[in-house]
Amino acid sequence: MKQMPNPLAENPGVAVSDDGSKTFKGEMMKKSHLRILVALVGLAGFAVAAKAQVVLDQIVVTIPFEFVVAGKTLPAGTYRVNRLSEDQWAGLVFSSFENRASAIVHPMEVESAPGDKAHVSFETAGDEHFLSKIETADNVFTIPVSRAAMLLASGKSHTGTAAGSSVATD
Repeated sequence: MKQMPNPLAENPGVAVSDDGSKTFKGEMMKKSHLRILVALVGLAGFAVAAKAQVVLDQIVVTIPFEFVVAGKTLPAGTYRVNRLSEDQWAGLVFSSFENRASAIVHPMEVESAPGDKAHVSFETAGDEHFLSKIETADNVFTIPVSRAAMLLASGKSHTGTAAGSSVATD
């Protein structure tokens, strides 16, 4: 019976794996640390993915009249309002699945306003309604309204009146 030489006797820093290959103990430690690091990064990725599913400043509102937002006229209907990102200044998306209509608005002012009074407000000129404010449970977004468009709308109706109105969420 032939005896195999002990590889550890030749070099105490070498380990023999199950497949018979030689590996330095330092390499084994590095691989173990790398596996742990990869597992931690994977868990952190799951935590970020879970956080990304939180919807900020979302409301659903039914608007009973045609209205203007960001220079675009949208039909009456039910609209979902969502923030584009976690950055409150990035903008809001107004979208209606039933009407296949949408618009992106960028607020000119954002105020923190915790409360349960979510609604949208309009400025009215003639027979046109211009979105001017979006109030969610967390914030109030003031939307820029074109004064030129308001004057043009006032001139169309020949009344020259302007007013404000408000619509609550569903």
